[in-house]
Amino acid sequence: MSIPAGQTPNPPQEATSHEMRQRAREMFEYALAECSIPKAFSRHLQYQRGSLRIGHEMYDLGACTQILVVAMGKAAHAMAEMLATITEGGLVGIVACPVLPTAPVFGFRYFQGGHPLPNAGSLQAGDAILAMLSTPSERALVIYCISGGASAIAEKPIRHEISLEDVVQTYKALVHSGAPIAEINAIRKHLSSLKGGRLAAAASPAQQASIFVSDVPEASLDALASGPTIPDSTTVSDCHAIADCYNLLGQFPDSVRRLFTRDLLQETPKAGDPIFARSHYTTILSNAAAQKEAVERAILGGFAVELDNSCDDWDYSEAADHLLRKLRELRRGVSRACLISGGEVTVKVIGKCGVGGRNQHFALYCAQKIAGENITVLSAGTDGIDGNSPAAGAVVDGTTVTRARERGFDPASALAQFNAFPLFAELGDAIVTGPTGNNVRDLRILLAC
Repeated sequence: MSIPAGQTPNPPQEATSHEMRQRAREMFEYALAECSIPKAFSRHLQYQRGSLRIGHEMYDLGACTQILVVAMGKAAHAMAEMLATITEGGLVGIVACPVLPTAPVFGFRYFQGGHPLPNAGSLQAGDAILAMLSTPSERALVIYCISGGASAIAEKPIRHEISLEDVVQTYKALVHSGAPIAEINAIRKHLSSLKGGRLAAAASPAQQASIFVSDVPEASLDALASGPTIPDSTTVSDCHAIADCYNLLGQFPDSVRRLFTRDLLQETPKAGDPIFARSHYTTILSNAAAQKEAVERAILGGFAVELDNSCDDWDYSEAADHLLRKLRELRRGVSRACLISGGEVTVKVIGKCGVGGRNQHFALYCAQKIAGENITVLSAGTDGIDGNSPAAGAVVDGTTVTRARERGFDPASALAQFNAFPLFAELGDAIVTGPTGNNVRDLRILLAC
């Protein structure tokens, strides 16, 4: 077959597959870089002559008797560092983060909390935060820097008889239940002295400003970090319904189960409560920002692009089947198709869990569905952490199943054992970024040509 002038034959399938896997990685890495904490702070915060603008609100720092900062979550250090840089230092506060930095921000106390399960540092952080917020007056300003992961990284049980071991057992039951994050956090809120608006209650009557890096659905902002500073939209009745739906009571420790069976759960502060009268909220980063950057990169690469977030919080298999079907439909009319999907999928862990996470589980499921096709699928977390693995996620294509079997792996068995990471690590298809100091949910990139 002759090749017209100026054109070259198509490269072998393996070379094309490798190129497409690299292209998907580059899209993800570009989105990560453009959604950085420094860039977000520079867009949404401004400091001049003693006045700090956060979003649309202005704060006269010179008129405040105290300025206290609470930073918690996976982006806590990066957010505290940027806030201190913008305001030219002089701030004091607490940072609760999963990894201690080599250069802490001057004036801040650091606590290393656990994630996805709380640890002793999480409870120490909760105690320290509540102690600090017990002193502010009406002329004080409390600035919260809140990001995903803070539910576990800073914690204080609502009752003293709930031990750290009990908290960990409760979190394990919730995380492995297959429930979406908003439902998981509804229960966390009602079991915590920090969550569901109770941190705002502790700091009242001080003026309060919350800066959010969101890892929750756009319409469920009070689920971010289990909503410590925002009115809670969930109720005690919701908690009972969620526990019944996922058969959680039998998995909870006695101290927590008694709160349910004896109707001892207490309501969290709701919208309209006076404690929120002087509170303002600004979201500086969310999953929408990561999606936007990935879309722009795909368009520059010559892809026809569509967004589909309809499968947010779906079961991983249902989400994968839906997105692959949409990608194949998109590819029919174009030479290069790209489908971008944000948010998270759910995976119900049954039995012993191997090494992996929801993104790698999703990717490995897709690999079996696209075997032999010229389709590439990337799924990764913007925090750089996927489940109990050292990876953020993985990238697969039509050659993944064959290549895995050639290396002695059974993809179906790895999926059944929730053990995707060893397979992807061996193939070089695990996406390893390390903790990014950021968290705006997961990003899925599907390519077809």
